[in-house]
Amino acid sequence: MECQPGGLCSLIDERDSKRYKSSPVPAGGRRAHGEPGRAVAASLRADGQPGGPRPRQLIITIYGLYARDEPNWLPIASLVRLMADLGVESQAVRSSVARLKRRELLISVRRSGSAGYALSATSLEVLREGDARIFGRHRAAAGDGWVLVVFSVPESERDRRHKLRSWLSRLGFGTVAPGVWVAPGHLAGEVTEVLARRNLSGYVDIFRADHLGFPDLAVKVGQWWDLGRLSAEYDQFIRGYRPLAKRIGSHALTGQQAFREYVSMLVAWQRLPYLDPGLPLELLPAHWNGITAGNVFAEIHDHLGGPAMRHAESVILGA
Repeated sequence: MECQPGGLCSLIDERDSKRYKSSPVPAGGRRAHGEPGRAVAASLRADGQPGGPRPRQLIITIYGLYARDEPNWLPIASLVRLMADLGVESQAVRSSVARLKRRELLISVRRSGSAGYALSATSLEVLREGDARIFGRHRAAAGDGWVLVVFSVPESERDRRHKLRSWLSRLGFGTVAPGVWVAPGHLAGEVTEVLARRNLSGYVDIFRADHLGFPDLAVKVGQWWDLGRLSAEYDQFIRGYRPLAKRIGSHALTGQQAFREYVSMLVAWQRLPYLDPGLPLELLPAHWNGITAGNVFAEIHDHLGGPAMRHAESVILGA
């Protein structure tokens, strides 16, 4: 069963995964007693279709944010109420939960006579993978070096080759040449762990590297990654959420409104740090809009993460 690094998009629906020249489609979450809303379900992305994110995406996002810590459980009644706040009807919630259960993303658990669900071990693992990527937002410098992944897979194992390419793309690697992929050096540990966990490490060699030439490295980065499309993705996020970031500075939202806006924003944001794996700013076009997008995200997260969490907890506790 395949899953998106840092999120569960491909586990929910493999068809949601889009090939990006050298980029992925990539969550996490914390609940209650600590810092509000660490990574949600990182690759549970808004699919761009009319009506917004699928209910399954929103469900895993809610679990990642508000039910991941002990006891890792959420009663179905609370989930239905929270999803209603997002405009999703109860029947759609229940049918989506049934699909997530079949995919072994949720596990049915009863507590004190109440029906509910917990995140599976696979789901918890994927959410943990997404935390640092979504909220850490590490930005490399050109002098930090690179990680190279070189692989050769026999023709008889083409499915393994496809999985390797898919995972490297989803992790944000760029393509240098057939079988040679590159990313900022800080991703070395992450790619090593991900490929080992998926039993793909036997096909690869992983190197730390410096670029010595030729031509100019900024030119090569523009070839290895589709920066035009990445910039367009950032612009879409900015246009969608900068008005909200400006509004919350002067207008208080109710808990329900904060919850709805925060979850919507996080679902839209969580794949972007995988499309941009922290490429050095000095190698990107001038006035790179990824910086503006990151500021918009941080502004909304800082203002709405806490109120959204408090609303969710009030629903969960039956207040």
